Amino acid sequence: MNPLPTHQSGRADVAGRRPASSMARLLDTMLQGTSIPCRIVFANGVEYRNSESPPQFTIIFRTRHGELRLLRYGHVGLLEAYFDGDVDVEGHFALAFRVALDRGFSQRPNRLVKLRNRWHEARFSNRSIAQAKANARFHYGLGKAFYEPWLDRAGMMYTCAYWKDGTRTLEDAQRNKMDHVCRKVQLKAGETFIDVGCGWGGLLFHAWHNYGALGTGINTTTEQVAELQEDIARQGLGDRLRVVECDFREMPGQYDKLLSIGTLEHAGPDCLREVVRAHADAMKPGALGVIHFIGHVGSFDTEFYIRKYIFPGGWIPSLHEAIDAMDACGLEVLDIENLRRHYALTLDEWAARFDANWDAIHALDPARFDERHHRIWRTYLWSCAEMFRSRTSRTHLFQVTVSKGNVTDYPMSRAFLYPPAT
Repeated sequence: MNPLPTHQSGRADVAGRRPASSMARLLDTMLQGTSIPCRIVFANGVEYRNSESPPQFTIIFRTRHGELRLLRYGHVGLLEAYFDGDVDVEGHFALAFRVALDRGFSQRPNRLVKLRNRWHEARFSNRSIAQAKANARFHYGLGKAFYEPWLDRAGMMYTCAYWKDGTRTLEDAQRNKMDHVCRKVQLKAGETFIDVGCGWGGLLFHAWHNYGALGTGINTTTEQVAELQEDIARQGLGDRLRVVECDFREMPGQYDKLLSIGTLEHAGPDCLREVVRAHADAMKPGALGVIHFIGHVGSFDTEFYIRKYIFPGGWIPSLHEAIDAMDACGLEVLDIENLRRHYALTLDEWAARFDANWDAIHALDPARFDERHHRIWRTYLWSCAEMFRSRTSRTHLFQVTVSKGNVTDYPMSRAFLYPPAT
């Protein structure tokens, strides 16, 4: 790709100063073949465009160091340069990720990133319960006040919502999701259920108020446990709902039903079967459960920048690895539903609300929630939205309905999940 002539791009001519051939090859990967007009401006003033139309977004290298990070670490280097202010993005932020994903830029192998990813697993593996707790607190321990401005007002659900036809708001989509999983396990009044990774308790409260079920939440994040205990006490539900602070491998008791919404991603490659075994052990014989998790279709490395900056120790299993673990632990798989596209819509809402409420979030703790934190988190939210939207994505969202042992009386079709509209 060559810089467009001055009369086409409207820039001042910068003769003799062009990126190295390796940088030009990267530009070809990033920009050629996409129908989205975009532009890159380098630290020396050279400007590259893929179209004469006004750009939808512009990537601006503020320093030569930012360019070198791109060359050294590929897309991870480009993101880290953005986090540190060596790169800025003007225009439609999400479209930059759409172009990169559609063109396969983030899938280009990078030996240095692979080495960093291996070191990360060695350092932050969830194999140790103490490290698993530290990893969880790094992310979920930021405090309810941080998450409240951009999650739903229905239950502060920090997992994929369910956008059935006609759904208009994030709040409705999250209520849909809670009802969807409760119906899948045929939750009934008076039954006990365990909510693995219960967050701030939205599902616990919903299941009690709408189904009369008695819930126990499992959470390893001290801050979330304290906040949820306060909410349970405030609502006078201490005799119906409880939360236990423990690792997913230490769940106490057995229950009529199990709901695990977004926990397998925190197992780690060495602990997946152990975590699934703990799920099975928490289910009474014949119990039903839903295990809802982000999973790869095929075996791939988990995105390094998300592991380093967002979820230390996080790891995305493949669907076949998860199913194999369930089978080995005595769980019958009754149904698998893929909600990939639902997660794109959920993340769109989170990202838009995060950006809209950033000033209020920053004011909570300006030193902690600084501009670097802002850039890291908006990258995480918008890039994940585009990842789940992408036609080339191998990262999906699965809801697997299971039973403890084979069952004979579960409905023969999904019709029971979809009551007629009233």
